[in-house]
Amino acid sequence: MSLFPKPYADRVARLRVPFGFVLAAAFAWFSRPDPRSLAAGLPISMLGLLLRAWAAGHLEKNTRLAMSGPYAHVRNPLYLGTLVVAAGLVIASRQWWLAVLFAAVFALVYLPAVELEEQHLRGLFSGFSNYAERVPAFWPTWKSTGGTQRFRWSLYTRNREYQALLGFLAGCAVLIAKVLVLRMP
Repeated sequence: MSLFPKPYADRVARLRVPFGFVLAAAFAWFSRPDPRSLAAGLPISMLGLLLRAWAAGHLEKNTRLAMSGPYAHVRNPLYLGTLVVAAGLVIASRQWWLAVLFAAVFALVYLPAVELEEQHLRGLFSGFSNYAERVPAFWPTWKSTGGTQRFRWSLYTRNREYQALLGFLAGCAVLIAKVLVLRMP
């Protein structure tokens, strides 16, 4: 069952990257971090980044259905990791309305993209429906549902997950610079 009409999902899926830049600009401009908010939010974001990295090292797009690593516990670890990164950055920013903005973009842009990807995977891999019945979409199960592949750095780099790390480091630099500027007399 689809929550979003396919024409809408197709349109917004192409807007993920531009929306990401808009969110980054809003975050950079409106955040008001302090040392405590950084200490609380950045470790949460790092956990999301680690989840994304772990997932990228198990993902062979359009070649093999990923069922190992985090995919043994949750179907969409990259999106879940993005959500955790965003949550940590919102905490670090000390701007509650940025959480509302991030949540709206996630619900209206990323969730339709997830639906499209799952439709694509259903058509590409005959075992996807069975996998989807066993593994939750976003709320991880603690019991492993299978998958024996090991993490591979070559997949991490092929999937260009280092770009998420670079974006995170840039976000940290902005937050730290804002803390330093806001603390100046």
